Amino acid sequence: MKQSTMLAMILAGGRGSRLHDLTKKVAKPAVSYGGKYRIVDFPLSNCANSGIDVVGVLTQYESILLNSYVAAGGRWGLDAKDSGVYVLPPREKADSNLDVYRGTADAISQNIDFIDSHSPEYLLILSGDHIYKMNYAKMLAYHKEHKADATIAVIEVPMDEASRFGIMNTDDEARIVEFEEKPANPKSNLASMGIYIFNWKLLRKLLLADIKNPDSNHDFGKDIIPTLLNDGKSLYAYKYKGYWKDVGTIDSLWEANMDLLNADNELDLNDPTWKIYTEDTTALPQYISADASVSRAFITQGCVVEGDVKNSILFTGVKVGPGAKIIDSVLMPGVVVEEGAVVERVLIADGVQIGKNAKVGSADSEHIELIAKRVKGAE
Repeated sequence: MKQSTMLAMILAGGRGSRLHDLTKKVAKPAVSYGGKYRIVDFPLSNCANSGIDVVGVLTQYESILLNSYVAAGGRWGLDAKDSGVYVLPPREKADSNLDVYRGTADAISQNIDFIDSHSPEYLLILSGDHIYKMNYAKMLAYHKEHKADATIAVIEVPMDEASRFGIMNTDDEARIVEFEEKPANPKSNLASMGIYIFNWKLLRKLLLADIKNPDSNHDFGKDIIPTLLNDGKSLYAYKYKGYWKDVGTIDSLWEANMDLLNADNELDLNDPTWKIYTEDTTALPQYISADASVSRAFITQGCVVEGDVKNSILFTGVKVGPGAKIIDSVLMPGVVVEEGAVVERVLIADGVQIGKNAKVGSADSEHIELIAKRVKGAE
């Protein structure tokens, strides 16, 4: 096994309970996004584009689909010799019938042997449920330049929202002097993105000590980072500028999809220099009938549109019947909206059918409604 300069570990085991029925049978990182992608495509594509050739994906809840999906490493160009995507579920614990990771740090601790087998100098730790594009090679160069023990990617958030995040307080040189988890009175607006680079030898020692600590939460934010700061280690904040979205709620998932309708959207899924790799689904080209009306819409292959679509996102294989109206909505793969139905300001889950002349959603609803079950047509 060749030595890897930097190995990536993607934390993809979150339950995603705030996505409700979307994650009842599917892990959050496997949820569909942007017409034809899955959320996990973004960190995996970032790794491939950044020259990282070994990626471990740590899965946990409802992971059957996610496991089979990421195991096809060639999808992201990570199938060459000495490279690959590895699915790493939790090991069974003697004191529990559940196979679970107790925290983010425990997820790495349980896979120390895997990491050691690749002999990395640096370990990159990523969340598997964020939508963004980032060059991790540039972050590593920054880490080396500052001779850091750990580097944490941060993004500036509005000050009035900072209390929702883990906040990094830094000095004038971007060195982290304090970490506060969701502070009531934040001192800065530099929010942690859950993207870390650690010197592996140092992190390995901390993890082995953390395993034996009965009072630990086994979490990077609550335990590992505070320990590094208390020990006087060198931690730096790496400022990210660009599109980043945590799609942990129905509202934020809807917003992230709707952002694709903006001509100046920073995400730019068509950027040839930073391709987002995904599963190549077989589908016919989209069909828009002569009687259809389409304005400001993102319509993916395999869609059949015979009604009106306005300010909406249609994923692969969506069918919109004659006279149906789709307004301000996100329709996931295989959704069928029958003749005369009206769909407004909703997110419709994969494969759901909206019956003839049915009406779902409301233009003035405060939150986006998730439609996850078949809606019968009006008589």
